[in-house]
Amino acid sequence: MNKKTLLQGLLVFLITLILLIFYAKYFFERNEVVKKNSAPKKNEVALNNSSTYIEDVDYVSSDNRGNKYQITAEQGEIKIENSDMMFLTNVIAYIFMEDSSTIKITSNFGKYNLKNYHTIFSENVIVTYPDHKITGEYLDFSMLKNLGTISKNVIYNGNKTNLFADRVEINLTTKDTKIFMNESNIFEDFHESKKVFVEGTK
Repeated sequence: MNKKTLLQGLLVFLITLILLIFYAKYFFERNEVVKKNSAPKKNEVALNNSSTYIEDVDYVSSDNRGNKYQITAEQGEIKIENSDMMFLTNVIAYIFMEDSSTIKITSNFGKYNLKNYHTIFSENVIVTYPDHKITGEYLDFSMLKNLGTISKNVIYNGNKTNLFADRVEINLTTKDTKIFMNESNIFEDFHESKKVFVEGTK
């Protein structure tokens, strides 16, 4: 075997080796990328010994009058000892009334009954519907009664109306609103179309 043949063989060997190394490196890195990209997303349901956690909660319910209630949350927790109740974080809810305007409710936390849809909204509660806004720290909403009661640091803003109150009750069917001021035993009852101004008593 002469030097020329030996050099040619060596050159072919080196080229083959380089190609094999390149291919192996490329194939390995590509597999790694595919594995990373195809990894499953964060589980929507996670379990531990005492609770079930659900991401991106979204429930819709309706009554026999055609009213619809939708509640969403970033996360829900169902405790094993009380599986009918879900504890919610960063809550947004909508109440779609058959013959009336939509009501939006937001809060930091919530407690939702999976059977009767009774909901407690808490911390930074905001209720809005056309020309009306009510804020507070606690809202008790019953879909069966079509009644919402908001309390704790309540502020009502409406058409030329500014109100500080201890408690506000909203009839979701008629939109009649009752404002309670416990300290001075003052009570005002008005429909959304009336323009009322009541000074805070504190």
